[in-house]
Amino acid sequence: MMKPILNMLPIRQTEDKRILVSQDRSAGCEEARELYISRACLFRSEISLTDYRKKLKPQFSLLEADEAGPSPSEVSLRYGLSPQKVVMLSRNENPYGPSPRAVAALRDAALHLHRYPDARPFVEAVAEYTGSPEEMVVVGAGMDEIIITMARLFLGPGDRAVIPVPTYTYYSLAARLCGAIPVYFRRLSSFEVDLHLPEGEMIFLCSPNNPTGNAASEETVRSVLEASDSIVFLDEAYVEFAKANLAHLLEDYQNLVVGRTLSKAFGLAGLRLGYALAGVGLAEQYRRASPIFSISSISLAAGTAALRDRDYLRECVRKIKSERERMARQIEGASPSQANFLYLRTRDRSTRVAEQLLQRGVVVRDCASFQGAGDHHIRVTVGTPEENEILIEALASLDSESGSIRKDDLIDFS
Repeated sequence: MMKPILNMLPIRQTEDKRILVSQDRSAGCEEARELYISRACLFRSEISLTDYRKKLKPQFSLLEADEAGPSPSEVSLRYGLSPQKVVMLSRNENPYGPSPRAVAALRDAALHLHRYPDARPFVEAVAEYTGSPEEMVVVGAGMDEIIITMARLFLGPGDRAVIPVPTYTYYSLAARLCGAIPVYFRRLSSFEVDLHLPEGEMIFLCSPNNPTGNAASEETVRSVLEASDSIVFLDEAYVEFAKANLAHLLEDYQNLVVGRTLSKAFGLAGLRLGYALAGVGLAEQYRRASPIFSISSISLAAGTAALRDRDYLRECVRKIKSERERMARQIEGASPSQANFLYLRTRDRSTRVAEQLLQRGVVVRDCASFQGAGDHHIRVTVGTPEENEILIEALASLDSESGSIRKDDLIDFS
């Protein structure tokens, strides 16, 4: 069956062919034949790859790989540590896990996996939780699907997506996937959004902002909405940890979309579940553009139960906020935060500090990969008290060795 393949493959007049002839005489025809096929297939794959790149749409040639950071298993393999000893403080997860009611609902839903998912109960739960009409609620497989679907609705080739940086990196990826141009705009020294924003078809705001942790004021968001007719996407992924949310602005502005997720405060990062609130007309357009069955039935069931277990949510948020304030008092170089993480300024380069912490089994986020963050910041998730103490001790050991965390030149937020 190999012969037709050999006839179709190109032959290279190179050193490879001379090696083939030599081995054909010494090792036997069958071994030589296998060697020829393997080398020819490799060459053919190279040709195919070249052709593939020629057909790639221009906007995809500019894409950069997203950065999630090392997993516990990767850290374990690299440094010979037990996975159970690795402290994950890099992904802004809820260290206490999901509501027991959510876990029970997930188990029950698993008995019906032969049926396609129905998002209506989840939409009803979101409406109850937010106090919004169901017609204004749209859902997606995590915040990222919400973002990319909204981008597809309002961005096309050559359009501009205005992104105050540093901020969540997926906004620029979503813009590029649509052929749009990310227009980065540096935040003020306090990390507030500079109101002299450039023009664009969409504006992405994150509040509380990832990675800096500060929340945008209502005055700032209103000013942005009133200064332009651009679609403003307000990412409130961390809003449960903040002093206030701004979803009520939807009553006054048709160009506003408020995105939320159940990956953070609700502890469902592994299920990929998000929602957004928007005007009725915009929400209807979203539903037309988004996949009907992109969210699994177990995710929807767990999310519905999590939204209705307010007591568990409040207790998780209380513990995380309490630990956040304790950590901020004990770690010098921490910026004030309204999220479930802290933004730390480092004396050494952040990549070096993050690597030194990895060697001690503590995983944090090196913010050098964030556009506009520079190379002297790390982001640390608020974990359990035990995890946070391990981080504080690790930072103290680094600081005593090399002064890794900055104790001067800090921003005055008073």
